Amino acid sequence: MKTLGAQLAVLLDEPQMKRNVRALAKYVLFLLGVMLLFTVLFQVLMVHVEDQEHTWLSGFYWTLVTMTTLGFGDITFATDLGRMFSVLVLVSGVVLFLVVLPFVFIRYFYAPWLEAQIQARAPRKVDDELKGHVIICRDDAITPGLIDHLQIHSIPYLLIEPDPERATRRHTEGQKVICGEVDARKTWENAGADRARLVVANLEDVDNTNVILTVREVAPHTPIASVASSEDAVDLMELAGADHVLALRRQLGEQLANRINAGHAQTHILGRFRDLVIAEFPVLNTPLAGKTIRETQLRELMGLNVVGVWEQSSLEPAHPDMELYDHSMPVVIGTEEQMEELDELLYIYDTNWNPVIVIGGGKVGRAATRTLKKKGVEVHLIERKEKLANRWKDLPDRMFVGDAANRELLDEAGIQDAPSVLLTTNDDAMNVFLAVYCRRLSPKLRIVSRITHDRNLDSIRRAGADLVMSYAGLGVASLTSIARGRRMIELGEGIELFEEELPQTLADRTLAESDIRARTGITVVAVERDGELHSAPQPDETLSEGCRLFMIGTAEQHQQFRDEYGGTGD
Repeated sequence: MKTLGAQLAVLLDEPQMKRNVRALAKYVLFLLGVMLLFTVLFQVLMVHVEDQEHTWLSGFYWTLVTMTTLGFGDITFATDLGRMFSVLVLVSGVVLFLVVLPFVFIRYFYAPWLEAQIQARAPRKVDDELKGHVIICRDDAITPGLIDHLQIHSIPYLLIEPDPERATRRHTEGQKVICGEVDARKTWENAGADRARLVVANLEDVDNTNVILTVREVAPHTPIASVASSEDAVDLMELAGADHVLALRRQLGEQLANRINAGHAQTHILGRFRDLVIAEFPVLNTPLAGKTIRETQLRELMGLNVVGVWEQSSLEPAHPDMELYDHSMPVVIGTEEQMEELDELLYIYDTNWNPVIVIGGGKVGRAATRTLKKKGVEVHLIERKEKLANRWKDLPDRMFVGDAANRELLDEAGIQDAPSVLLTTNDDAMNVFLAVYCRRLSPKLRIVSRITHDRNLDSIRRAGADLVMSYAGLGVASLTSIARGRRMIELGEGIELFEEELPQTLADRTLAESDIRARTGITVVAVERDGELHSAPQPDETLSEGCRLFMIGTAEQHQQFRDEYGGTGD
């Protein structure tokens, strides 16, 4: 009761609640006035019409039991006029007592009190012991995946939620959240920004700049990673104090452009770790098409190891007898010098010098076009909006205005002879449709597509896309890499490089005996032993205690590895 009393005292002290209480009091006084009026009329009718004598208390009692529909029947009218008055009092009571009074009470008292209860349960401050955490400004398309990856890497996180109700709901669901406004200094003090590993500013550009400046007041040395929607905002955020500014749409366009087949065959570096490089290369129009991985002799001739092969937008684990087809994209691991040697071998082969078709002239499509032009690849850009097409008409080699679903427009753009098509529209359904359409028009075409929502990943793969990347996936990979202090290795949508100390359960067992790939789907690409890194270990290699495993797979497969073998994290 003391707690309830204290809550009511705090609630009643708020200005808005004071106004609500006054409004409720006014209605109660109005209701009492109506009851007194009916009491007076009751006395008049009883004395002058019914010829009955009742006290004023009896009159008030009759009015109250009639208006509340109790109607005990101990006092009644015998005349029609009296009964009509009874009906009036009864109907008035139904409206004023049973309809309006509950509404007024809930609206002006109970609802504010309930909201105050919810706000009281919303966390406002983190424990002083929390440190090394990642603070996320809002829940957007990137946030769910980022939280999952941070948890896999045992990195604590904290989400800032300005709405108390949503903050309370997230808190009761077990999420790490505090309630507060992102532009308030107190919020960042309560979030422990000065002890954080990273602050992720993922709001709109203007709000991000404000957040950066506010965080810098509280935590001058905490790293800040900001997501920029506009290229013009990148410099402003850096000047405001951001350590990392991610222009994700531009980066997505660049990543997509680097994964197409066009011009000379060459390797595309996906990432680096330690002294090794991970890259992929096309098989199309090279002597490697139709051979097995063993027959390519890449390991014997160059020391390169094939660790996986992209087949129809899926990274398949490599094995010696795996055959390579025209659309195969092997993923190899080796040194920088070995990659240069492979490039010298591939350079004499041409995949296709016809123009690449980019569908969608938005930020992603324009970034992809610029990247392709820098590589000397001819580009035909298709944009549906005439205004946008006219604005960027000088960017590609040729601009086509119209609907990409138009067969004549695609034929004019060169779909039949194009080596690759990039689907960069912001509409997942349209990209899925265009993937099916382009695949039917040109079965040998390499289709690279973006998606906005991860739920559409399987759909566009089934539609025929050879490689798929998403805005959210790129954001998750970039921010996770920054939080871990590692270089980003973007193998494909959801595919990452993981590092784990060898679990005790796998000590003194060979790779074949560990059965890692069969049980988790993850592929071991390198083993570090005594400070020396060995790429593509053999199945009969014994894993000794203290070594580290480098593996390629999805976040779910990594978590399954830990569940199966008890990994300790990286």
